[in-house]
Amino acid sequence: MERPSKPRVGGGAKKIFYVLDTARKMGIANSAKALTAKNTCKACGLGMGGQAGGMTNELGEFPAVCNKSVQAQSSDIQPPIPDEIFDCAFDDFAELSAKQIESLGRLGKPLYKARGATQFKPADWAWALDYAADHFATTSPDRSFFYTSGRSSNEAGFVLQLMARHYGTNNINNCSYYCHQATSVGLASSIGTGTATVELADLGESDCIFVIGANPASNHPRFIHQLKACRDRGGDVIVINPAREPGLVKFALPKSARSLIAGGSDIASVYVQPRIGSDIALFKGIAKALLTGDAIDHTFIDTHTSGFTAYREDIEATSWNTIETETGLSKAVISDLAVAYARANRAVFAWGMGMTHHQHGVENVESIANIALLRGMIAQRGKGLLPLRGHSNVQGIGTIGVKPIVDQEIIAQIQQQLGIELVSSNSKGMDTLSCLQAAESENIDVALIMGGNLLQASPQTAWAAEAMKKIKLKVFMTTTLNKGHIESLNSGGDDEALILPVCVRDEEPEPTTQESMFNFVRLSDGGIERIQNARSEIDVLVDLALSIQDKKNKGDTNKFDYSVFRSRSSLRQVLARTIPGLEQLKDIDVAKKEFHVSNRLMHKPIFRTSNGKANFQVVAIPAAVNDKRFPLRAMTTRTEGQFNSIVYEEQDSYRGVESRWSVLMSKQTMISLKLKSGDLVDVRSETGEMQGLKVVRCDLPENDLMLFYPEANVLTSQRCDPRSRTPAFKSIAVNVTKSV
Repeated sequence: MERPSKPRVGGGAKKIFYVLDTARKMGIANSAKALTAKNTCKACGLGMGGQAGGMTNELGEFPAVCNKSVQAQSSDIQPPIPDEIFDCAFDDFAELSAKQIESLGRLGKPLYKARGATQFKPADWAWALDYAADHFATTSPDRSFFYTSGRSSNEAGFVLQLMARHYGTNNINNCSYYCHQATSVGLASSIGTGTATVELADLGESDCIFVIGANPASNHPRFIHQLKACRDRGGDVIVINPAREPGLVKFALPKSARSLIAGGSDIASVYVQPRIGSDIALFKGIAKALLTGDAIDHTFIDTHTSGFTAYREDIEATSWNTIETETGLSKAVISDLAVAYARANRAVFAWGMGMTHHQHGVENVESIANIALLRGMIAQRGKGLLPLRGHSNVQGIGTIGVKPIVDQEIIAQIQQQLGIELVSSNSKGMDTLSCLQAAESENIDVALIMGGNLLQASPQTAWAAEAMKKIKLKVFMTTTLNKGHIESLNSGGDDEALILPVCVRDEEPEPTTQESMFNFVRLSDGGIERIQNARSEIDVLVDLALSIQDKKNKGDTNKFDYSVFRSRSSLRQVLARTIPGLEQLKDIDVAKKEFHVSNRLMHKPIFRTSNGKANFQVVAIPAAVNDKRFPLRAMTTRTEGQFNSIVYEEQDSYRGVESRWSVLMSKQTMISLKLKSGDLVDVRSETGEMQGLKVVRCDLPENDLMLFYPEANVLTSQRCDPRSRTPAFKSIAVNVTKSV
């Protein structure tokens, strides 16, 4: 980015006025009702709201609100899309930007794309559900897949995975396969769990917080308050990120007059910028420095871990020359980072998709766990591991079983409680990427997609679009239209699609629950009425499940009366009896008592691994890829003005970028490429290209680039981490040439 007259700062007055302006557009009464109601925040997994009130977190802190919450509410409060819009052809919709489609309004009626059609046709609810059920009932279950985003409730997610397994498939996925699945796999091998080992309160007791491969200033704004509080206590905030993000250097906290007047508060005390994809080498360097200085917890290692000897030998065998060459950082810089960590008494490691979006994402997470284990920074107050989940209930969706593989004991419990037989867990289900690959090979006939934007979240956009076009019937359950709905349709082709309008969280007719990234379960009251023709996801799934069952299994005894789930209380009774850790759901709507999921690894060193110990993992530094055709490394990133794939603002105010159609690079890279700020360039990879991108100067390592997600997904490939199946969105080999 261009060097400004003074350093850029995250947050500040511009965010206050943004929130105020958005609230005015929503209407003060509407915004106040939405933001103060007893419903869980719809944005990131940090969590707030629920029974404590819309702008209060589980510690009782008020106001706990950010512009992400307001952005989500502003979308939900939109009126229905005018009927006249649907006279336009698919090609007309395709010309709109993501923001323009989002701004059309809420989806107010079912839409149908028929074979050969070039535009939507409004449909009746009863017909749409019956038509969808016909297709599922006449399709072999292994030629189907089911998918949900992290915005759905625990209750809806449970019904989705139950109906899919009862139907006969384990092709059941959620959006974590494109974000933190590498975390789940990596932590499971290291410490026997896939979730955070800290509560929100632990952040207030830590004196060192690592922020690795994440930009919470943009994506988890309320987390910045925890970082600032750590600095105020005299602690360290250690940021590891290729890009020097303004909001992680200084952030003007909107609810702090002192921070606003001072022009921002210091956030990072240590900021290191390794080359893209070199994190394993960096973690080995930190470990090497700790071992050399004997700054490790021998008692914890001897008592609670396994594999330390092999790990130490691997670190000792890794040369500083290799570490420096891979990371682009000096031994002195890495050693200073290790010294900052060594003086900590209680450290928390937080990370985002900068760690998981690599072909070695699992190994990245295992490397973070190794560093924590070296000093015993886990399973005690103020210490632990914190994956920064990007959606408000993505962790809960995983907890209740929306994934291809679920513990057989849970399946057995569900079968016993409901008196039905589900598809065996031995019938291996496909992950998200595999489902799209199967669709591309014309091996998927029907798909049920609840929320999210699967197409734009997927790698290699052009390929993903062609894959989805080959699915004979796509059933989308959504609150608004997005580009994924449009670009997955084959205008004039033989595919069909149904797009069904559903309620958002605070519109649910009965209370539902969500789980934060701190393992905390909240109760959302729902009850707000906005869109007359939108229906609860749970009711849609119940009706669809009943209809499929009646059409598919006439005379079959393996039936279940899904209509009992119209009572959310009855549904939670089943969840409480079948899903470990959720026992307190049984009366949460009566007791109004929110809770932490029980039996999670938190403050006692009880590791649910096969050997009962935390395991050091020996991880190799990935082999360098030297392709002269594509000599630069690029990573995708989000802006402050978006949430996941939803774009609310075209500009990136924190980085000073006016257009999302930009490529960010360092001054050194610009010199080597003979470019200057404002030049237009084409960026190419082996799978795609982006033309006419504006060059913007940014503080990045030499030969590293940043581009915006999801637009830059066109450059990504189907390469993924082999253990988690998470695509490598953050390490793309590209070249750059001036636009003609």
